[in-house]
Amino acid sequence: MRKISILVLTLLVIAIFWYLFLKPQDYQVSFKAKALPGTVFETVKAWNKTLDSVVPVQFETLEDFSQIIVTGDSLHTYQWNITKVHDSLSQVDVNIKDKDHSLMNKIKIPFSDTDFEKGSRKTLLDFNQFLKVHLEKFKVSIVGEEELFSTFCACVPLTTEPGEKAGGIMANYTYLSSTIFENGVEPNGPPFLEVEEWDIKSNSLSYNFCFPIVRSEKLPMNPSIKYKRIFNKPALKAIYNGNYVTSDRAWYALVNYAEENNIPIEKKPIEVFFNNPNMGGNEMEWTTEVYMPIKE
Repeated sequence: MRKISILVLTLLVIAIFWYLFLKPQDYQVSFKAKALPGTVFETVKAWNKTLDSVVPVQFETLEDFSQIIVTGDSLHTYQWNITKVHDSLSQVDVNIKDKDHSLMNKIKIPFSDTDFEKGSRKTLLDFNQFLKVHLEKFKVSIVGEEELFSTFCACVPLTTEPGEKAGGIMANYTYLSSTIFENGVEPNGPPFLEVEEWDIKSNSLSYNFCFPIVRSEKLPMNPSIKYKRIFNKPALKAIYNGNYVTSDRAWYALVNYAEENNIPIEKKPIEVFFNNPNMGGNEMEWTTEVYMPIKE
């Protein structure tokens, strides 16, 4: 009996020590999100810019990343863990820690609903509302496998953050189209974006914004414009409706579709735009064809 008591006491001491000093988080908030992990990650990045935080979201993987949120005179670390349930639902667990007050939080939490817990819940309720509004502003429809078009084109090379690519398009749309028109070059289809490098970890995107044209001797020689040809190749296709700022949500949907169906792809999407963003209008009526090349 004495040995059992000692064993129980030892286990209790170990459990208390783990809880107070080794447990990585002070508090956890869990919820379900009607989105893929990539969309949740990108939405957290966008939401983070609306807060007082000056620290960018720290990427580890799309399923695991961290965020620092300023709350009063404290810095709270939010460790996001996302698990895909199915194509339109993810389980989100957020482990929250206040490094400067962690021990006191752990002592108080079992006995009362602390301000730390209330503040954490409110913060993530605010995020949930932000995510809900965002999800209402776009639509992605997977088409499946299709042949990528072939064309000669005039392009402006750009490098921005993924969330800034629409700004790059708008800044060069008129410039590129007017240069083509003024030099008597014949257009050959709607403009498109060709990604050359998509680096999620460094939050960087290198791409070409292009106008399809008929090759001729009238092509203007301009140091900011390059000419190239896009060749036919098999690709996965999706239709995206919404603002071009967030069209990369279709990229994540196509990556997920490829993984689900064991299709090897090149993560270098091509977007074909059927609306001029400078003209405004109902963004849900903007149509973008999104292609993800299949590895040959």
